[in-house]
Amino acid sequence: MRVAVTGAGGQVGREVVDALAPHEVVALDHAALDISDRSSVLAAMGSVRPDAIVHCAAWTAVDNCEADEDRAIRVNALGTRWVCESARRFGAYVVTLSTDYVFDGTKPTPYDEWDATNPVSAYGRSKLAAEQEVGDGDAIVRTSWVCGRHGANMVKTILRLAAKSTDDPLRFVDDQRGHPTIAADLALMLRRFVVERIPGVWHVTNQHAVSWFEFAQAVLEANSDDPGRVEPIATKDLQPPRPAPRPENSVLDNRALRLAGIPLLPDFRESLPRLVHQLSSQEVP
Repeated sequence: MRVAVTGAGGQVGREVVDALAPHEVVALDHAALDISDRSSVLAAMGSVRPDAIVHCAAWTAVDNCEADEDRAIRVNALGTRWVCESARRFGAYVVTLSTDYVFDGTKPTPYDEWDATNPVSAYGRSKLAAEQEVGDGDAIVRTSWVCGRHGANMVKTILRLAAKSTDDPLRFVDDQRGHPTIAADLALMLRRFVVERIPGVWHVTNQHAVSWFEFAQAVLEANSDDPGRVEPIATKDLQPPRPAPRPENSVLDNRALRLAGIPLLPDFRESLPRLVHQLSSQEVP
């Protein structure tokens, strides 16, 4: 099977490329493919003629999206339109990544795949628009709080801050909750979707809901550091304030996976020590 991976230079895309071996994988990073350019997408996919496309490419800088919503829509929504158009031309299956930001975060319980969406940020609106471009026979995989070996993410931020100063407390918000997702675990599920050509909307995260404050504690503990160094702070007290609103409740119930009998990703606390060890050992830049 020939699989094209967009956003292959990102933290999920790079893991997907690794996970899809021994299939024939065509890794399309930003330098190789600008997904916001229709002609480029059609030409690239016409050259590759994939059996499946894992669409990881997106503009995920949440606060920057807030300042330039047109760019967010052009990259995230129109980019997905061009990918799906090219897939239809060549009969390829598409699985595209989406996000917890399609919800407003006001629900008191976890969000499942059938809950109404209501994004409150430009990024969330652009990703919901992207979902609307996906065909009936393809898949939308919503995930949250992704961290991995590659790219910028919260685990790297926490480790960097912890190493920078051993005296000052580390402050992380305790009024935003979600499911951390380890990119390598997510990539294995995306491989299953490709192989089985599973359609529909799915929530795919690691298990166990925490606040960012609790997650930072878990990262330090996995690094044999003192979790007591982490202090809670309210989102409203962050300095400087974040331009884009964040959902308070980002917990995604993996209900569709569970009811379909597909094994869930493990508790993030099982996978986090492996990731922290890889990053602390500088096994991956």
